[in-house]
Amino acid sequence: MSANTKWTEADVTDQSGRVAIVTGSNTGLGFHTARVLAERGARVVLAVRNLDKGKEAAAQISRTVPGAEVTLQRLDLGSLQSVREAAEELKATHPRIDLLINNAGLMYPPKGHTEDGFELQFGTNHLAHFALTGLLLDHLLPVEGSRVVVVASMAHNIRAGIRFDDLQWERGYSRVAAYGQSKLANLMFSFDLQRRLAAKGAKTIAVAAHPGISNTELMRHLPGGSLPIVLRAAGLVTNSPAMGALATLRAATDPQVKGGQYYGPDGFRELRGHPVLVSSSAQSRDEAVQQRLWTVSEELTGVTFPV
Repeated sequence: MSANTKWTEADVTDQSGRVAIVTGSNTGLGFHTARVLAERGARVVLAVRNLDKGKEAAAQISRTVPGAEVTLQRLDLGSLQSVREAAEELKATHPRIDLLINNAGLMYPPKGHTEDGFELQFGTNHLAHFALTGLLLDHLLPVEGSRVVVVASMAHNIRAGIRFDDLQWERGYSRVAAYGQSKLANLMFSFDLQRRLAAKGAKTIAVAAHPGISNTELMRHLPGGSLPIVLRAAGLVTNSPAMGALATLRAATDPQVKGGQYYGPDGFRELRGHPVLVSSSAQSRDEAVQQRLWTVSEELTGVTFPV
């Protein structure tokens, strides 16, 4: 691809023989990520909470991609027990894993808690994916070219901070700030994981991506259940789910990608467009806070990493 060419689905390289696990892949960004990977020959695992919706997604991919190798794995990110069970089943079925794409997430729900008592967004978006990655990493480490891709958000810089004195929002609640904390945690996890992998000399890399703004089911907790009409009318939000998935796909498949990088849209304020290397907030790259978050995440999940 030349420097002046926009990166598209057509740039996804042959994925034959690779195993890709995509969380939250029955709809939206995750579905299109899984679809393209299946089109390129990957064996794709749809890791989803609702198996009925997962079956519909798998059938849709199979209709689009005859002969696609698509399987289902039940995964409820609101339960660490479910995360552990899913990880054990995945390891038993897949001795090697090439791609783990931590895509699923919640945005702006009413205040709630996971089965383990964590604030819903922090527990689902960060802690569950942290645990899943740690439990599966042994099956990625021996695989040349394996990657962990963490789907973050521009919201990592919107009213965001890691509230170590009140991670679970027991003192008041802000949907926006809680989402920002969870997405900041996603980025910090990706960066810290990459540093640990590099220190080990691992074959695996960690990369982050964000979709800009895409009108998917993630928006269902916004007023009216969707993006405000004024934004849609203004044409500010035009990334389809398929376009929004491109940053994740590039992070997962582009041979030029390096560990610790962050990809997002090239358009105005990264709201839309084709995926390019983007920067993140200074706060997200604070190594001391990253390491403190890692320690706390291990304590809360009971999961330690082999790096």
